[in-house]
Amino acid sequence: MVSKPIFNNAASGSPAGWTIKLGDSPVIGTAIHSGSDVGRACQSLMCIPDPDRLREEDPFTEHFIADFPTQIIVHRSRFQVDLNRAREAAVYRSPDQCWGLHVWREPPAEDVVDESLAFHDAFYGELRRVLADVERRYGRFVLVDVHSYNHRRAGPKAAPASQDGAPDINIGTFSMDRARWAPVVDAFTEALRGQDFNGEPIDVRENVSFQGKGEQARFVHANFPGTGCAIAVEFKKIFMDEWSGEPDWAAIERLRSMLGSTVPVLEAALRGMT
Repeated sequence: MVSKPIFNNAASGSPAGWTIKLGDSPVIGTAIHSGSDVGRACQSLMCIPDPDRLREEDPFTEHFIADFPTQIIVHRSRFQVDLNRAREAAVYRSPDQCWGLHVWREPPAEDVVDESLAFHDAFYGELRRVLADVERRYGRFVLVDVHSYNHRRAGPKAAPASQDGAPDINIGTFSMDRARWAPVVDAFTEALRGQDFNGEPIDVRENVSFQGKGEQARFVHANFPGTGCAIAVEFKKIFMDEWSGEPDWAAIERLRSMLGSTVPVLEAALRGMT
């Protein structure tokens, strides 16, 4: 497979907000919450401690999509602007919007908020362009929308959440036409369920801890009805210590390999659709 060059949206002398690698496939992997960068204006107004911020971001998820032909990785922290929320809710204004955390030392001025919302607008404009090109070339596409979630919220020494409500991998399908995309979603799910993690079958379930109600999946299904399938994938943080932030690189590599193995499965499922 021949990939096109990697590019980002950085202006000269400024950090990039995202990086996109374009490949020759109708399968796209995204990690839109993996970033931790915060712009200077916002940083000066924030009071949230870095460990708390990191715990609610999705660190290392960019590694899970490293074998995907097309990758979209966002470097901007969700605490500046959350791309997986609708525009009007993309900047956290109060603790009830973000796990009870106090983000701001003082409320951000409207020009600061406007700058963050402009980033939201620019990202979705670029996403539309990329997906329209993939649609033009292949007719249909699958976007695997990768996130992670905490399962030790009671504290670092407390018992983890019950496995009953916290699968290792949660697949969210809320905003899609589930019947139409059943061949794709079912093939993807079964490909993951056939894998093992630390010598045990990986626990993969649909719409348990999350339902896939994020903005990116909604955007795909609203703007590419019938041709775009966005599968929201939440990895439980079995690949890191969610309190210290310490990664388990062997676990990350195993999950990367597991997810990467679904790419040809998804491509075949798309080809088989009528």
